Amino acid sequence: MDIAKTLQVAKQLRDAVREKNPPAEEGEPSSAEPVVYFSLVRGTRPYLEKIVHQINGSYEGGWYDASAVMTRRLVETLIIELFEARGIAGKIKNPKGDFLYLRDLISALIAEPSWNLTRNTKAALPRLKDVGDQSAHSRYFVAHRQDIDKLIDDLRVVIQELVTLANLKKP
Repeated sequence: MDIAKTLQVAKQLRDAVREKNPPAEEGEPSSAEPVVYFSLVRGTRPYLEKIVHQINGSYEGGWYDASAVMTRRLVETLIIELFEARGIAGKIKNPKGDFLYLRDLISALIAEPSWNLTRNTKAALPRLKDVGDQSAHSRYFVAHRQDIDKLIDDLRVVIQELVTLANLKKP
C-alpha cells in the first residue's frame, strides 16, 4: 500500500465530506464549559452567548490565544452593555462617537459613581485585559492553557457582576 496515495485519497474524501457538510454558518455551541459557565450569560443577548461558546470552544481545541482574545472581547462588550443599560454610554465614547479602548473603558467603569464595583472585579479587570492584549497584539506571546486557567475565577466574578449591574439577567 502506497502511503502517499492513501493520504491523498483520505484528503479528497475529507474535502468531499466537508463540501457537502460544512460547519455551521454561525458556529456551534461548545460541548463543555471549561472557562465560562454558560449559565452566566444564558438568556442575556445572543451575541454574548455566542462569545461564551467561542471562549469555551477555542479552549477545548487548544487555541488559547483565541480564547484569550474572545475573553477580552466579552469583557469589553459587557462594559459597553452596562453603560448603555444605564443610559450613560456617552461617558465611554470619544468625540467622534466611537467607544474607547478597553484600557479607558476599564478606567471609566471603575471610576463611575453610578455603581460600586466589588474589589474582586476591580482587581480582576486588568488581569483579564493583559492576557487578551498579549494574545491579540504581542508578536511573540503565545498563550498556553495555564494562562487561561489562571483567569477563570476572575472571569466568572467579572461576568456575573457586569451582567447583574446591566440588568441583563436577574441574580
